[in-house]
Amino acid sequence: MKPTLLIAALAGLTLLAGCAGNAVEPEYPPKALGDFEPSAALSSVWREGAGDGLGRAAYPIAPSRDGDALFAADYRGELFAFDADDGDTRWEVDLEAPVSSALTAVAGDVYLGTRNGEVLAVSQRDGSVRWRARVPSEVLAAPQPNQQLLVVQSVDGTITALDRASGTQRWSYQASLPSLTLRGTGTPTTIDPVTFAGFANGRLVTLDNRSGQPLWERRIALAQGRSDIERLVDLAAQPVLTPDGRLFVTSYNGRLVALEATRGEPLWARELSSYHTPVVVGDFLFVVEESGRILALAADSGEEVWRNGDLEGRRPTAPAFADGKLVFGDFEGYLHLIDARSGEMVGRERIDGSGIGVRPVTDGNRIHVLANDGRLETLEIR
Repeated sequence: MKPTLLIAALAGLTLLAGCAGNAVEPEYPPKALGDFEPSAALSSVWREGAGDGLGRAAYPIAPSRDGDALFAADYRGELFAFDADDGDTRWEVDLEAPVSSALTAVAGDVYLGTRNGEVLAVSQRDGSVRWRARVPSEVLAAPQPNQQLLVVQSVDGTITALDRASGTQRWSYQASLPSLTLRGTGTPTTIDPVTFAGFANGRLVTLDNRSGQPLWERRIALAQGRSDIERLVDLAAQPVLTPDGRLFVTSYNGRLVALEATRGEPLWARELSSYHTPVVVGDFLFVVEESGRILALAADSGEEVWRNGDLEGRRPTAPAFADGKLVFGDFEGYLHLIDARSGEMVGRERIDGSGIGVRPVTDGNRIHVLANDGRLETLEIR
C-alpha cells in the first residue's frame, strides 16, 4: 500500500502494528458505564432504516437537517429524505456512487463526497442529481458552502472550490502531507471572503475565496517523537468560527488554540490532543479529548471549568448541543446527555448495538441519531 494513503485508525481505536496484523492494546480502555440519577428523559419519536449504514470502514456519513427535512445516506450510495417531524420517507434514490462524506443540506440542495473522488449536488425536492464534479481523491469531509462556492477537502490534502450552481472548478490549493495521517481529513470552515482549512501537517491556512491564495498560515501543532505515530499532528476536526471573530482549532498530539480570525494571531493555547470538532455555547467551549474525556473551558481564556471522565475510552462522537445538554454517541450505541453547566451526566439511552460513530444532529430539544448499521432514530429530551 502507498505510504501516503496508509491512514492510522481514528485515534483511540486499535492501531495496526506493521503488516503482521498484531493488534495493539488501546491506550484508553473503555470505561464501564456508571449509575447516576437521571434528570432528563429521552423519548423516541420515530425510527427508520437509512440503508446499510457506514460500512466496515465506518465512513463518517453524518446526516444533515435543513428546515423540516432530514437527509441520510449509506456507504453504498443510497440517499434518503425524511420528514424530520414524523419520519415519513419523502424519497429514496440510488446515487450509483459510494458515499464517503458527511452530508451538507442547505438552500434546496444536499452536497456530499464519494470514495472515488466525486462531489454531488442533489436536489432536496426529488433527489435528482443537479451536477457531479471531480476532485483529486476520496472525500471524507462534508462539503462546505458559502454564497457562491462549495469548498471540498479531499484526503490527499487538496482544497477544491467548486461553483455552487454548476460544479465548475474555480480554484484549488494543495498542502504537503506527512507519510502517515489519521484516517480522515479536517473539514474546512467557509465564509464568503475566506476559507479556514487545517491539514495533517499541523498547519492551519486561511485562503482567499476569490483566488485560493493563502492569506495567512499558522502552525497549530509541532510533530514530536521518534515514530511516525508519535509524530501525528493532524488537524482532523473543523475550525470553529464565532460571530465575534475568534477561531478555535484542535489538533491530535498537539494543542487547542484560540486565534483572532482576521490575522491568525494567537489569543490563548493549551496542550490538548483531540480529533473532534469542539462546540461553542455562550462563553463556554466544549472539547472531547483523544481519551474521551469531556472538557468545558472558558472560551475567552481557555481555563478549565469542569471535566467529565465518564466516557473515557468509549470513543464518544463530537459533541452536539440540545436543550442545555451536550449530546454524545458512543461505540456501544449509547446516547449520552451531559449538563452543559455542571458537567454531570443527566440522561442516557441505548440506541443500537452497532454503535454510533457520527455526531448526532440536533434541533431544539430533538436529537437525530444515525447508528453505524443505518438505523436512524429521532428522540426528544423531556
